[in-house]
Amino acid sequence: MKTIRIVFLLSCMLLTLLGCKKSDLGTDSATSSSTSSSINSSPLESFSKSDTPPASSTALPAITPGMPIPPPPTLEAKSYVLMDFASGKILAENNSDAKHEPASLTKLMTSYIAFDALRIGKLKLTDMVTVSEHAWREGGAGTDGSTSFIPLNSQVPVETLLLGMIVQSGNDASIALAEHIAGNEDTFAQLMRTYAQKLGMTNTSFGNATGLPSPLDYTTAHDMALLAQALIRDFPEYYHYFSVKEFTFNNTTQHNRNGLLTRDPTVDGLKTGHTDGAGYCLVTSAKRNGMRLVSVVLGMASMKAREEGTSALLNYGFSFYETKSMYTAGQHLKAIKVRKGQVDEIQIGPNKEVQATVPRGRGDAVQASIELPSVLIAPLKRETAIGKLKLSLDGKEIGNYPLYPLEDVAEAGLMGRLIDSVKLWFE
Repeated sequence: MKTIRIVFLLSCMLLTLLGCKKSDLGTDSATSSSTSSSINSSPLESFSKSDTPPASSTALPAITPGMPIPPPPTLEAKSYVLMDFASGKILAENNSDAKHEPASLTKLMTSYIAFDALRIGKLKLTDMVTVSEHAWREGGAGTDGSTSFIPLNSQVPVETLLLGMIVQSGNDASIALAEHIAGNEDTFAQLMRTYAQKLGMTNTSFGNATGLPSPLDYTTAHDMALLAQALIRDFPEYYHYFSVKEFTFNNTTQHNRNGLLTRDPTVDGLKTGHTDGAGYCLVTSAKRNGMRLVSVVLGMASMKAREEGTSALLNYGFSFYETKSMYTAGQHLKAIKVRKGQVDEIQIGPNKEVQATVPRGRGDAVQASIELPSVLIAPLKRETAIGKLKLSLDGKEIGNYPLYPLEDVAEAGLMGRLIDSVKLWFE
């Protein structure tokens, strides 16, 4: 009863002070001015061992359109895709969600898991790995597939195996890494499937670490683009391995089968693949004038065709599109009221750089709008999204990004929460 009397008295006082006046928050316009991401958790780390009011939206004015975009080049490929690395926007595609044999493109996932094992400390570049009989028989010198010619029972550093797998496409190196990380190749394949789901590769499965034909092996051009994007984004410190043009091991020098590394100075990775069933495949990335593209071509007729097709896609993307930085990480986009907190107002913004891929010359025509609740209730955490930033061009949405409080807000004391509870009745 005593608490009820206190609340009643507070209500009367506030009615007198506020004059029963309601407050209106609304939304401010964001001013125009993505892909920095890191892995929060790893499958390897566990391996083995309050109601809000309706949102509102305000848009910025548009600018005059630029030149039209022609259709992408025609490729004699079973499927292909061209993706902007920073925004993830698809610039060109054909049958990009059709399932296809991955061949040695599989080694991109083997690389991703090895890099993640290095990241969490499960693996070191200097660790010595014993090449088992399985790795030697399935991927060694006596096989028909790509090999690094590693002797049976030899001890090889992890970094050498990575170079053998990435540059030489060595099946023996791939299996040796898989066994060292997961104990055996079958268990490693289970990890590969887990990672694929984690990365959003919903149409991909892996049956082994090499890409040798298996009923469990399939992927799509789009999924391979996602994997390439993740490799570059999550492991920039190891990405340089994909640009190595040749590697010598056991007195045998082998050249990287990605001929674009030599022909195009803007190309800096990633991986080739070929089997009779898969045809000639290539996942490539190139960077020109600060813009990075990822290209995937699957099922082409020859090495020359996959390189020429990839070059055509890259030239198309760089010629007709550009990626613009719209907002920086932590940029203040709007101040919004907070109730029941230790502060009355906070700034909100993106927690990473916001980039948009648009037709070349159209960057200034992008419209931005923000959607937020009319009031926020403490406590608030910087890592919890509380709104959205939407980008559009010519009335079509081209990006949707979460917005976050740019500082933590703790709850107010009992009296502060009571006062704000009363204020909320009139808002």
